[in-house]
Amino acid sequence: MASSNSLILLLSSCSLFFVLAVARKEFTLEAGEVEAHHFHTLQLSSFLPSSVCNPSAIGGKKSGSLEVVHKHGPCSKFTKDTVKPLTVEEIFTHDQSRVDSIRAKLATNPLNKDTLGSKTTLPAKSGSTIGSGNYIVTVGLGTPKKDLSLIFDTGSDLTWTQCQPCARSCYSQQEPIFAPSMSTTYTNISCSSTSCSDLISATGNTPGCSSSTCVYGIQYGDQSFSVGFFGKEKLTLTSKDVVDGFFFGCGQNNQGLFGGAAGLIGLGRDKLSIVSQTANKYGKVFAYCLPSRASSTGYLTFGSGGVGSNVKYTPLSTAQNTFYGLDLLGMSVGGTKLPISSSVFQTSGMIIDSGTVITRLPPTAYSALSKTFRAQMTKYPLTKALSILDTCYDLSNFTTITIPKITMFWGGNTNVDITPQGTLYANGVQQVCLAFAPNGDDSDIGIFGNVQQKSIAVVYDVAGGKVGFAQGGCA
Repeated sequence: MASSNSLILLLSSCSLFFVLAVARKEFTLEAGEVEAHHFHTLQLSSFLPSSVCNPSAIGGKKSGSLEVVHKHGPCSKFTKDTVKPLTVEEIFTHDQSRVDSIRAKLATNPLNKDTLGSKTTLPAKSGSTIGSGNYIVTVGLGTPKKDLSLIFDTGSDLTWTQCQPCARSCYSQQEPIFAPSMSTTYTNISCSSTSCSDLISATGNTPGCSSSTCVYGIQYGDQSFSVGFFGKEKLTLTSKDVVDGFFFGCGQNNQGLFGGAAGLIGLGRDKLSIVSQTANKYGKVFAYCLPSRASSTGYLTFGSGGVGSNVKYTPLSTAQNTFYGLDLLGMSVGGTKLPISSSVFQTSGMIIDSGTVITRLPPTAYSALSKTFRAQMTKYPLTKALSILDTCYDLSNFTTITIPKITMFWGGNTNVDITPQGTLYANGVQQVCLAFAPNGDDSDIGIFGNVQQKSIAVVYDVAGGKVGFAQGGCA
């Protein structure tokens, strides 16, 4: 009997040991999986340029969708004769000009407490102007319609294009310059109309008058500008999405770094932006997805019809109504929450901007980010800084790399994981850098830039006072 009890006890002990061992193994696996979940492992080549166009599955096929392309990538129709690619130093210099102009615009537009159906989608492509790194869509203007490639910009309100006869100056653009005299639907706006007065808030400049026709003028942070007649015209987004009587600028004196694009499409919050002008049709909702690489495509879509169910929203900040303000609460690197007081982000504030290239953070926050990122990247040799990017690695001896995942915590309990292509900026394999930069002071406005937005569907529900993010790429 004793031996029988001993056997039972032994079997029980073995079973318990086995259960504990299995449990311990399962726990170890889960811990490993959790740890792996906080890192990206991928081919180094995925950060480098490709000469082959690989359009996304959506591309311009989605109903009411515009294709977005990178201006210097193989999917762009721009030729090297029209568009000279910028060096990395030039890109970052223009980017800083844009950041400075945003700050200046905020300084002249005091913060206030204004709060911030059908659909159409255009494909998005990235260019380098108005502070660089901007993206391009093709729309139709006039009757018969003429296709024009326009930079789309959430930081601007007025849509404009170069127009014949180019009374003073037109820069070189890819398509033929729009001729309003050849369109049966073009109309000039008179100086006395209320729409002419609306230019003050849309451009920051008081409109002029020429032979009773309203004259607009707008200047950008890099000293680019456009001056011309204010008119209205038929705007064709897709064959099924047409906007009659669309107010826009018909530029007669245009100079600057628009890099072959015919002009700009303004996605800002002013009443003259395309978002406001099409409010009855699209309900002040638009979304875009910026491609992960210049050799791929994204989209720009108007209306809520293309908004997926996996979108997580964060409220638009009520602190100001000039740009799209968001509340950033914190960040993590490789699963480690950064030791940044929430007051740091409250002091600076944060906007999301399609035209700023590199995300700008308060220096206190950037310091914590860089320090933690470096601590988790010790297997890779550091190298010299790349302009405003100071955490750079020489990866020439590696084909596969593992990098910590960066997560941004937004208001409304919305966490957004930055993609690998949004984490690193490569200037060849010998200089691959953390793609964030510090502002000069903790009081400077933070900016969520377009590199960090890559492959994330960003939904602007302006009427609903919120911005949403959906992970998973532009397909």
